[in-house]
Amino acid sequence: MSKIKIFSLGGLNENGKNMYVVKVDEDIFVFDAGLKYDNDLNLGIDYIIPSFDYLIKNKKNVKGIFLTHGHESNMGAVPDILAKLPDINIYGTKLTLTMVKNDMTKEEIDRTNFKEIRPHSKIDFGKNAIFPISVTHSIPDAVCYVLYTEDGAIVYTGDFVFDSTVPSIYKTDIGKLAYVGKQGVLCLLAESIYADKIGHTSPNNRVSGFIKEVFTNNPNRIIATVFPAHFYRVQEIFNEVSSTHRKIVIMGKSLQENINQAIDMGYLTIDKSRIGTLSDLDNKDVVVFISDEKEKPFANLERIIKGYDKYIKIKDTDTIFITEPSYAGIEKRMAIIMDEIAMLGANAISLSSKKHLLHHASSEDLMLMINLMNPKYYFPVKGEYRHQYANAEIAESLGIPKENIILKQNGDVLELVDGKNTNSMEHVDVDEILIDGNSQGDIGDLVLKDREMLGENGIVIISCTLDKQSKKIIAGPEMLTRGLIYGKESQDLVEETKKISKETIEANIDVTANRVDYSKIKNDVRDVLGKFFYKETGAKPMIITVIQEI
Repeated sequence: MSKIKIFSLGGLNENGKNMYVVKVDEDIFVFDAGLKYDNDLNLGIDYIIPSFDYLIKNKKNVKGIFLTHGHESNMGAVPDILAKLPDINIYGTKLTLTMVKNDMTKEEIDRTNFKEIRPHSKIDFGKNAIFPISVTHSIPDAVCYVLYTEDGAIVYTGDFVFDSTVPSIYKTDIGKLAYVGKQGVLCLLAESIYADKIGHTSPNNRVSGFIKEVFTNNPNRIIATVFPAHFYRVQEIFNEVSSTHRKIVIMGKSLQENINQAIDMGYLTIDKSRIGTLSDLDNKDVVVFISDEKEKPFANLERIIKGYDKYIKIKDTDTIFITEPSYAGIEKRMAIIMDEIAMLGANAISLSSKKHLLHHASSEDLMLMINLMNPKYYFPVKGEYRHQYANAEIAESLGIPKENIILKQNGDVLELVDGKNTNSMEHVDVDEILIDGNSQGDIGDLVLKDREMLGENGIVIISCTLDKQSKKIIAGPEMLTRGLIYGKESQDLVEETKKISKETIEANIDVTANRVDYSKIKNDVRDVLGKFFYKETGAKPMIITVIQEI
């Protein structure tokens, strides 16, 4: 019999950053390694990933990271993890690993630790084994994972829906799920994002009819935003392009690469003669694809709207088609974008988040999964706490005892010994890593605090010039400020600031000394002016003093 520990390094009480750990005795299995986008538009954070210090400390026992599918929320942290743990094995289906490699440089992807898996092919790890099963999501080659242990199976669903109308490359293998359920499932970890939505997600995940309507009613150029790896939606648009005389232009190297690879691998279908080049951008009836990769949502669209893109400019005859419904954290940004489009005179169309759903399990999908699995313990994952709670209520309504339904936060450990919950209070330290640009590193709390300070209080720069011989001020002090709100007439404040700065600098100069202590001058100017600005304006600006000798 085994001691099993199940916990999350990310993904609970949040959307994205999914990373779930199952430790069976000493063997560690990690399911997904995703990122999430920062909701704060002011701090310059591109994305956030889970801290993986736990994996670093226990790297000898980590059997691998098992990816369910090729979306950033589930695999976006892999390049950052591999930068610190280059030898860790990454398991995924063919398309999933392709998407991971597209996030990496050519030098980085030449690795032997990318392990391609096939759905329904068992992978043995001594007394434990991994069994992937095909599930339906918005990208082909998505799987859920069954971890077989001596005490029963641990099942992680990943993202899924039940939809019998999808092409074969998207289909869920319900028979395999039912077979696993009959064998006995110790614990089921199931996604929660749409747990509060009644019914099945399908057919609200399909928008072919809406796309056809957009194409019919808007005969001029259409600029469509797409998720980089939401191939189901891409195929829906491709189908409409194929039924018309339109061409499609794909903007962005990464998006082009993703789509071309998917076409070559048979995951997307379109006559390649319908794919145009940049020379087709100004055609009246062209469809333009844009997306964002590891940036803030709508970053590329916003660049086009503001006129910064060198290839394409918004025309008043254009239709901007946002092909994915809004989700938590970007509603405000989307509203701003829609307003900006309207100001340019273009037509803006977006999907309603109430009517059009992403490929995530709603209540009836979850009910079917629970009935198929018939788990002893049920662990809602992936989503805000209210979604986890709604998921727990679904499980309870199906007869799972309340004490066997596990509601946890990141780091909280579910411990099962000999198949029974010990009600352990163990907690694993968890944290977030904030990624700024392409640095592949945490920007740190100090940088964030500086950015917050600058954003809220502004910056003041004091500069002056000293005579090298006499040590007297011969120019300045001058004041340059950005982002500081004055509490009285600006000029009065500027003049008083100069006066205080001059007095403070002169008070710190000993004309008999061999050298000027610039460090002390800068500290004193910062302290004196800091108190002055707070008294006059209520702000605490960053104060920088620049002194030069000539």
